[in-house]
Amino acid sequence: MEIADIKKSVLLIDGDIFFDQSIKNLNWFNIGGKTRIFFKPKSLKGLIEYLKLYALRGKIFILGNGSNVLFDDDTYQGTVIKLGKSFSNITLLDNNTIIAGTAASQKKVSEFAMNNNISGLEFMSCIPGSIGGGIRMNSGCFKKEFKDILISIQLVDFKGVVRSIPTNKINFNYRSIQLPKDLIFLSATFKGNKKNSEEINNYMNELNKVKNMAQPTKIKTSGSTFKNPINQTDKKVWELIRASVPKETSYGDAIISEKHANFFVNKKNAKAVDMKSLINFVKKKVKAQTGVKLELEIVVVE
Repeated sequence: MEIADIKKSVLLIDGDIFFDQSIKNLNWFNIGGKTRIFFKPKSLKGLIEYLKLYALRGKIFILGNGSNVLFDDDTYQGTVIKLGKSFSNITLLDNNTIIAGTAASQKKVSEFAMNNNISGLEFMSCIPGSIGGGIRMNSGCFKKEFKDILISIQLVDFKGVVRSIPTNKINFNYRSIQLPKDLIFLSATFKGNKKNSEEINNYMNELNKVKNMAQPTKIKTSGSTFKNPINQTDKKVWELIRASVPKETSYGDAIISEKHANFFVNKKNAKAVDMKSLINFVKKKVKAQTGVKLELEIVVVE
């Protein structure tokens, strides 16, 4: 991938461009090698300029908060794009509708909704990802998903063309959305319903209390490793793993959380190969023991 012209254009594009950038500290697993190019646009204009300059000469991966991704140990032969602060604005459209930039965290959007007496977004307070990642994954918990509150998505494709898509034109699945991968989500419009902020706050606190009791916190993990196999069994994936895989199973520093079996942990210095080995071992054991084929919820970037 020739990038000489990109290096010459570093000062001309509205954004920060880095070459051979380490990505280990850009994700919650703290795993990964480098990316050939790392680009953080400061504006939509800068993002479009870069996309047109890059001209699809290599791969592109859009990185949000890095809370559900596993990068490879080798260098990513393309561009990792992380939207900057100008893509994290949150505003009111009317008294129960919010527009949020996709770089904003789901937690901040849920708090903004609470402060404006808007209910329906409380579940987001339990999800560590960005709005962009939430759209791509149709994130959810406590029986609520993005599709339930999303009205439209504003986006740009890899050629630099901006457009908007209403949600009635999108097919949502469990932890996935049927939209092409060559799209960068810019902002999203959400609709909730009016409720007293104190009631909303109390409900958010209840949800987070339940979550923190069940899931590990303040460790190198990437959230749920596998999707719950809703069409194959009524059991949760953590139950299948507990019934099929020895608790002490590990590959290098890649281990299974004692607190929640669907959370895999980088105990110290795990490599991607360790985490992938653990993932494959668990998939194999669960399939052999229960007949259920597990599907990844985390995104593996190679």
